[in-house]
Amino acid sequence: MEAYALTDIGQVRSMNQDYIYSSPERVGSLPNLFLVADGMGGHQAGDYASRFAVENLVIYINREGKGSPVMQLKTGIGIVNEQLYEESLLREELKGMGCTLVAGVVEDNLLYVANVGDSRLYLIHNKTIRQVTKDHSYVEEMVAMGQMRRGSADYNSRKNIITRAMGIGRDVEPDFFEVDLEEGDYILLCSDGLSNMVDDESIRRIITGEGSLKEKASRLIQEANRQGGIDNIAVVLVNPLGREDGLC
Repeated sequence: MEAYALTDIGQVRSMNQDYIYSSPERVGSLPNLFLVADGMGGHQAGDYASRFAVENLVIYINREGKGSPVMQLKTGIGIVNEQLYEESLLREELKGMGCTLVAGVVEDNLLYVANVGDSRLYLIHNKTIRQVTKDHSYVEEMVAMGQMRRGSADYNSRKNIITRAMGIGRDVEPDFFEVDLEEGDYILLCSDGLSNMVDDESIRRIITGEGSLKEKASRLIQEANRQGGIDNIAVVLVNPLGREDGLC
């Protein structure tokens, strides 16, 4: 397994509220762990929320995690969500903070995924790219009900409104997914700073092109910035069942 993670402030924002974690090695009893969080709230609040969620989920899994990947993610996300919510009640400057979270774990050729919000996990293989997660956003709920067309002006003007987030209430409801992996698959976790700026086909083309994971992650960041870079950008790119050409 190989992985590379990278985040960038983008071209417009004054602070990076995205936070990433990438471990191809064991974390507690999990064989690996990959996380992306995107903060929301005031300047310091969004930055605090994303860092808090990622760091404390890793702490939980290292110290107390037990059971299946899904059970560990479900329990850990619930505990960390409540901790984050309590922090927002105690400190006025953190009131209203929250963050998205997307998590991936690979075990025995299976990918286990959890997500809250609109940060995404994609599965890429040769000429195909598939969004595994489902956005918890106003526009995607409207699309699912047939009341909005994806890509319309109304959709584009409201796509940053999310309907679930970490830390905005005492309870949170993550979605979980399980995916069979095969040789040649790539996994991409990203914030909407990438997915809102770079279309799926361009993402696929970069990831399946030449170069190391580091070079591909850098190209994704560069393309998002070339398209305007209006938000922070987070990328965690994983080659779960193989090694990149040229790597020892």
